[in-house]
Amino acid sequence: MYKHYYVNKNQTTNPGFHHEVHTFEHKIQLGIIDTIYLGYFASEIDAVAKAKTIYTDADGCRVCCPFAHRG
Repeated sequence: MYKHYYVNKNQTTNPGFHHEVHTFEHKIQLGIIDTIYLGYFASEIDAVAKAKTIYTDADGCRVCCPFAHRG
């Protein structure tokens, strides 16, 4: 299922101190406002790959992007 994905610009507020990728819905739930829109993807793995072109330490959120979460 396609979803809108965002990467958090602020790595210091994430566990592991990396730039986390979130779905639009989860970003809103968490109140994250300082983000970069990554696009509309069928897979969180594709969204994290896109985020890694911006931030090499990007990782998927363990809650909304569990298949792309590496820790």
